[in-house]
Amino acid sequence: MSSLLHPPFRPNASDYELSNSSRMVESSIEIKISLEVENIESTERNRGNAFCNQIEAEEGVHLTWEDLWVTVSNGKNGSRSILQGLSGYAKPGQLLAIMGPSGCGKSTLLDALAGRLGSNTRQTGEILINGHKQALAYGTSAYVTQDDTLLTTLTVREAVHYSAQLQLPDSMSKSEKKERADITIREMGLQDAINTRIGGWGDKGISGGQKRRVSICIEILTRPRLLFLDEPTSGLDSAASYYVMSRIACLDQKDGNQRTIITSIHQPSTEVFQLFHNLCLLSSGRTVYFGVAAAATEFFASNGFPCPTLQNPSDHYLKTINKDFEQDPEQGLAGGLATEEAINTLIKSYKSSDISHHVRKEVAEICKRESATVEKKRSHATFITQCLVLTRRSFVNMYRDLGYYWFRLAVYVALSIALATLFYDIGTGPGSIQARGSLLMFVVSFLTFMTIGGFPSFVEDMKVFYRERLNGHYGATAFVIGNTFSALPYLLLISLIPGAINYYLPGLHTGLEHFLLFTSVLFACMMLVESLMMIVASIVPNFLMGIIIGSGIQGFMILGGGFFRLPNDMPKPVWKYPLYYIAFHKYGYQGLFKNEFEGSSFAINQGGGSQKISGEEILRNTWQVENGYSKWVDLAILLGMVVLYRVVFLVIVKATERVKPMIAAFMSLSNTRHGESQHYSDSPMHIDTIRCQQ
Repeated sequence: MSSLLHPPFRPNASDYELSNSSRMVESSIEIKISLEVENIESTERNRGNAFCNQIEAEEGVHLTWEDLWVTVSNGKNGSRSILQGLSGYAKPGQLLAIMGPSGCGKSTLLDALAGRLGSNTRQTGEILINGHKQALAYGTSAYVTQDDTLLTTLTVREAVHYSAQLQLPDSMSKSEKKERADITIREMGLQDAINTRIGGWGDKGISGGQKRRVSICIEILTRPRLLFLDEPTSGLDSAASYYVMSRIACLDQKDGNQRTIITSIHQPSTEVFQLFHNLCLLSSGRTVYFGVAAAATEFFASNGFPCPTLQNPSDHYLKTINKDFEQDPEQGLAGGLATEEAINTLIKSYKSSDISHHVRKEVAEICKRESATVEKKRSHATFITQCLVLTRRSFVNMYRDLGYYWFRLAVYVALSIALATLFYDIGTGPGSIQARGSLLMFVVSFLTFMTIGGFPSFVEDMKVFYRERLNGHYGATAFVIGNTFSALPYLLLISLIPGAINYYLPGLHTGLEHFLLFTSVLFACMMLVESLMMIVASIVPNFLMGIIIGSGIQGFMILGGGFFRLPNDMPKPVWKYPLYYIAFHKYGYQGLFKNEFEGSSFAINQGGGSQKISGEEILRNTWQVENGYSKWVDLAILLGMVVLYRVVFLVIVKATERVKPMIAAFMSLSNTRHGESQHYSDSPMHIDTIRCQQ
């Protein structure tokens, strides 16, 4: 309604020409703002939490940042500054809102404060927790990402309950964890959707706003003392946004602990804006305003940008500093500098104001306080509990996701029927030797090749793992164990049914032992392809590129497996050494060849008549199989490679966690001089030293 009564506000050149009388009262207005800031701050100290009837609580987390710069490399074009000399603070029992137009650096500031910047960025400045330089630990802080990365097959209740079992310590009983999860679900207003699946491409599920609230539920289960939220109201209507934000703000009254809450938010409603204690307004990585949210209106008015009557203050602020749409296509560049000039006016006014001086003073006071360091780590579920919960959750997800195994099973059965009818009852005649070899080769190579079809579903699981791992819900080892054991029943099913079709209809070697080894080799090869794709997913998270790379790797292994080119005829560099020995297809081929030909005899045409030849001779001369060890050794090697591949995946994940911070630290240290020179040239204030955040 306010947008109809008041046309969009767009500053023009005349707005910046203050009259003589306005210039005379400008300083007095600024003094008034400063006094109001101090009064409000004093009131905040006295009343503790403005959102709730606060009770006496333990000391929370004070977060400060001073002269914070974040730059990102542009390749050959040098680097670009995303954040430029920001300073501010966040206190327990208060809600700090980071606002600004799209691309202003809201999420980057949130990531910098939470220690989540990527390795391609450089960070300078100082970020302190209770006056100390320390890393954030599990349970102390939580981060709600902007993207809702959830297992789409689970219901709301299941998603939150599984997360509670993973995060909450074993000192809490299952009923207590369940009660905590149910209370959190009700706090976010999800009780009506509690039994609805989250939903994905094949299932409508809950709405986008409800997914947002599920993500918040999962992260506030531990009642962290420092909470980061990136666009928590995305996808929510104004009423839902208010209720969600108010309940987040009132978490203190649940256990009496004051929480420091920092959120980036795009365009809050009037009711939501009134919940904010402090406001950090950014434009192109620079501070337009930082201070008490209620005093921002006076600050804008004192600089010639009064908020129109009945208009949402947050809308007014964003319209004033949003330069993305300042150029009218029909009017060319007319008035194109107006918004940029307005932004510069506000930034300069803020830097020279008492408000900015008050912020620097507040940061200094917080840093000087004798505050205890935040506890290193809170306890959560034990390793065994995590493995069991992850196995159960992954099993349910695989069962409900049709694309994970069920579609693949249908394709396997169809291919097996086609393969079995093509080689039906091949007998023991002269042509059966090549036919049996071709059948076994197809089973090891191309039937297992179809395991790549489950890669997209696994990539979605990896996204959930990376989010939960980054938030400290569980470790990589527990994830690998849970994923491995949950997949075993489905892979056994896929091995037995298509394996039986491919084995009995063509009439392969009779005997239960031979059938068991046949299905075991098929099972091991499928496990190996899945393990290989896990390694690929840990390096290339994009599922399209992952499928291409995984297919290429398998193609090389198939060529080097010893069927299309016999081992003695293979070129020794690369193909024979080392590819032939590291390709798992070699051990699959040889294991099945031994299983099929040992103890059998076949008729061949020689000298115009039929002659019997033993299977051992065929293995030695036709397929050039290594007969120095048994077929069970080949199976053992395949199973050992399964373990090796899973360990390699685990090592890559753990190494990535450790290497990325090291790369970021190295880049920051190696570019400190560059950052200092850029800082001095861009910043109007002289800084004596720049300290690199490790």
